[in-house]
Amino acid sequence: MPPKTLTLRRLTNSQALAALRIAVGVLFLIFAQYKVFGTEFTLGGGFQYWINLFIRQGGAYPFMVNVLKGFVLPHGTLIAFLVAYGEMAIGVSLVTGILVRTASVFGAVFMITLLLSANYPGPNVPIWRYFGASLEHSVFLLCFVTFIVSDSASAASIPASRWWRARGSARQPKHTAAPQ
Repeated sequence: MPPKTLTLRRLTNSQALAALRIAVGVLFLIFAQYKVFGTEFTLGGGFQYWINLFIRQGGAYPFMVNVLKGFVLPHGTLIAFLVAYGEMAIGVSLVTGILVRTASVFGAVFMITLLLSANYPGPNVPIWRYFGASLEHSVFLLCFVTFIVSDSASAASIPASRWWRARGSARQPKHTAAPQ
């Protein structure tokens, strides 16, 4: 008997996009879980530690340093909670496929903010260094832009499920023909 070979089925574009959406969502749930379910990041100064590190190590773009010092740090606890629960909301949205575009807009803004706060390569460097320094955030930014401009929830999502569609059609009023 010949050995069985593993045959992989090719995914449709919708399925591949859904897989990417769910993978990014799971990563955001991982990022958020210790922030939401613990207190070190939100109440223990963890958020402020990272902001100060970005400033000290020169990771913030020069115009962002004043924003970080003058606005973000004085409101650090509130912003830490926004970050923690924002990451959780983005993760839940991407995994379930509910409000993906809305969550992706917030995710893109979040990634741009992180990129400008933590990925400055320094002055007088070749242009490619700006892209190289920002990979940890620019890749997620590109994913969010893709989710904004596409229908990434058309597969493997709650809104694409039969249950959701049946539930939605049950709420639609039945149109009857007008009497003639």
